[in-house]
Amino acid sequence: MELQRAGRPIDDVIADLDAKRAHDARWQDGRTFGMVYDGGPSVHEVAERAAMLYLHENALNTKAFPSLGAIQNEVVAWTAALLHGPAGSAGFLTSGGTESIQCAVLAARERGRAERGVHAGEIVVAESAHAAFHKSAHLFDMPIHTIPVCNDWTADVDAMADAVNDRTVLVVGSAPQYPQGVVDPIPALAALAATVGANCHVDACMGGFVLPFAEMLGRDVPPWDFRVDGVHSISADVHKLGYAPKGVSVILHRSKELRRFQTWTFDAWLGGFYGSPNLQGTRSGLPMAAAWAVMQHLGVDGYVELARQALDSADRMRDAVGATDGLRVLGDGRLHLVAIASDPASADPLDAFALGDALARRGWYHDRQGPPDSLHSTVSNGNAAVIDEWVADLAECAAEVRGMRAGDRSTTYSTVD
Repeated sequence: MELQRAGRPIDDVIADLDAKRAHDARWQDGRTFGMVYDGGPSVHEVAERAAMLYLHENALNTKAFPSLGAIQNEVVAWTAALLHGPAGSAGFLTSGGTESIQCAVLAARERGRAERGVHAGEIVVAESAHAAFHKSAHLFDMPIHTIPVCNDWTADVDAMADAVNDRTVLVVGSAPQYPQGVVDPIPALAALAATVGANCHVDACMGGFVLPFAEMLGRDVPPWDFRVDGVHSISADVHKLGYAPKGVSVILHRSKELRRFQTWTFDAWLGGFYGSPNLQGTRSGLPMAAAWAVMQHLGVDGYVELARQALDSADRMRDAVGATDGLRVLGDGRLHLVAIASDPASADPLDAFALGDALARRGWYHDRQGPPDSLHSTVSNGNAAVIDEWVADLAECAAEVRGMRAGDRSTTYSTVD
């Protein structure tokens, strides 16, 4: 396929783009549990207006665009305050959770080299930790030890302790972890990391913009943020339940001294001094400005209300699953993540993937995951308006597929082509 020689009228180009979306997930209808998080019409408007202001700006050099430097500093500071960062805590904006995680891994590796002389630093994670930690270990050529979780799906601290040694530079916990939505025992993991002088990173990409507001709502939230001694860094995605457009995340460090280990500088180039605060060079100003605008528009009160809608909807889903013979929810069921699986204790267990296929035929999109085979839902404000429809469809689909098993058992969550 080659690019045509002659250009085309704008309306024709946009019409073709619009047509390409015909088979995309319809997140606007609230029937997609994940990928895109809908904060409502006013959030759309403020994000879109901010995006147009910063469509072309480049945060590669904030001396040229000092407004982007200010935007970054303010979003980071607001997030640090929500996560109880101490005075002097610091961070940067990134393109998403994967890059934030990569920055945390890189900082741990470099700190281990600089302060402990560990040049083959190792990572210890639970098997529930995000795949981005394994991607980071691959990219940075670091050994990674993966430990099975406990029966309640949380990190097994005792088993992780057996893998920690004098080469360990990073111990990871999640708040919450993605597959079942449970919060790992962060205080115990931080204490474990401290025994060898390693970093403790909390992956709050899914929870950074939910847990603070869930706590304000009176929900039971285990200790997980910078109030826990020994937490060195936290990743939190503004483009998830922070309701900003893709892609913007925050990587926070307890201090500027710790943050410096993720930055890279080079002063032997004919182009002059070069510095990168994270893994990108050129950085689009658009998602940074949109995140700033959304956070300013919502404020704490707006986020509390959006969190309430998401958490109440997730509770409705869990209640409906619990009332359906043959199904169970994996995990402790307190946050916005819902994993639906077959109930082996039932006399008539339902196949989760067959159920997912039936729901998909009615327009509902759930990710498949496993083991064990389950349907994953990240519930957000955008699902609240149609959650009663989902509950009704769940009952009908369960009756429809009872006794059936899906032939396709794939759990692909990727883009490789």
